[in-house]
Amino acid sequence: MDSTAQSYQHRPLSIKLWPPSQSTRLMLVERMTKNLTTPSIFSRKYGLLSKEEAGEDAKQIEDTAFVTATQHFEKEPDGDGSSAVQIYAKESSKLMLEALKRGPRGKEDGELISEKVSATAETVFDISGGRRAFINGEDAAELLKPLRGPNSYTKIRFCNRSFGLDAARVAEPILLSIKDQLKEVDLSDFIAGRPEAEALEVMTIFSSALEGCALRYLNLSTNAMGEKGINAFRSLLKSQNNLEELYLMNDGISEEAAKAVSELIPSTEKLRVLHFHNNMTGDEGAIAISELVKRSPALEDFRCSSTRVCSDGGVALAESLGTCTQLKKLDLRDNMFGVEAGVALSKVIPVFADLTEIYLSYLNLEDDGAEVLANVLKESAPSLEILDMAGNDFTAKAATCLAACISSKQFLTKLNLSENELKDEGAVLIIKALEGGHDQLNEVDLGTNLITWSGARLLAEAVVHKPGFKLLNINGNFISDDGIVELKNIFANSPNMLGPLDENDPEGEDIDEEAEEDADHDELESKLKGLGI
Repeated sequence: MDSTAQSYQHRPLSIKLWPPSQSTRLMLVERMTKNLTTPSIFSRKYGLLSKEEAGEDAKQIEDTAFVTATQHFEKEPDGDGSSAVQIYAKESSKLMLEALKRGPRGKEDGELISEKVSATAETVFDISGGRRAFINGEDAAELLKPLRGPNSYTKIRFCNRSFGLDAARVAEPILLSIKDQLKEVDLSDFIAGRPEAEALEVMTIFSSALEGCALRYLNLSTNAMGEKGINAFRSLLKSQNNLEELYLMNDGISEEAAKAVSELIPSTEKLRVLHFHNNMTGDEGAIAISELVKRSPALEDFRCSSTRVCSDGGVALAESLGTCTQLKKLDLRDNMFGVEAGVALSKVIPVFADLTEIYLSYLNLEDDGAEVLANVLKESAPSLEILDMAGNDFTAKAATCLAACISSKQFLTKLNLSENELKDEGAVLIIKALEGGHDQLNEVDLGTNLITWSGARLLAEAVVHKPGFKLLNINGNFISDDGIVELKNIFANSPNMLGPLDENDPEGEDIDEEAEEDADHDELESKLKGLGI
């Protein structure tokens, strides 16, 4: 064992918890934003913050807490930073509680938070603007006043307002009076914070009032419906024969709920867009949704991401897509497909002649799945603009097939192969594929791929002069400190084109260093976990 290795082996582990990385700070902002927009005893009393306002508050809270903790840390620089972390968490929690007690920033003198209805066009009636709020019967009567009497509205957006039972009863006769002229209905996030029994009754009232309207667009997302919620909308769903767009995202749709969706919608021959994101569908639920897909030959945009689908469900979905010859956009991200489902998908991709966007990240494709899909895509989808295969654990072994595929896609605007194990060996093949043409390329992500300065330099030089290029992400790799300086020099005339490098590890494969970073991260995470209100 050489002296360098010995020095690493016996080096004492030194953990520094302060300052946190930029990614950790962003993580805290996201967590606080989620807490600030989650219904609670405070939102019932003071009102629920909108995502926009909560995001702004969370950034200000984190920044204030960071400054306070940093000032404390500077007074005792020889410490490990644990007390600074405690102050950071405590200050964030205190300020977040103040924001919750303040509630949405409404108008003075108790005026209704509604800020008058926005009509982006004569046919659109939209109450989703302004602060997110609970509305009662009196509020609903004022908000929905423009819908009374003759009007030409064909599209209504009731999202971002939480309807109580009394508000729903006010809305019911109004909806009955206009349902024959409606073509688009957005009821996403319209029962937030309501008790389950009340929410289900509200959904049933809206469903009955809208039953029989000939909709082309229906959005029921972010209502935590589950099977009970789907059945509450039974009369509305069963009466739809002309739907072109259906959105069921963030709805907690389980296997049983997915089966109900598939059974309730009578006709999907005109369906062009089906978004089924962030549900708990699983394999059996995916099989039910695949029956819906199979009956949708006009489908152009299909999203079934983050739905806990494994191999069997993935195979069923892939096979059902074989009838969708007009597909342009396919998003299956963040499922547990595995190689077998990847192979099944590769068999139907050739029918998607007009495919422009495909998102296949975090599907456990590994080398075999990535290779078979890359080989098929090379010979099909000539107009492909976005290729996303991040987080699939493939290595340099798959790079030859991927490079051949990329080389054939001259219309690519975005390429994402991050969080794999390409190393320099695989990255060089991808880089060579990008060197020829690809004048429309504006974003490349090869972050977290075990790439050193050698590969990073070639990648930077390959994209920096492309017309219209916007962003290169190579964060989370093994680029030396000198290499970082050189990278910044390459992008000296366009520094915004180079993404952050705060998670880069210049020491690369130093085992002790990795252990130290993991310890830092775990310790900081444990101290921040209790931050929820």
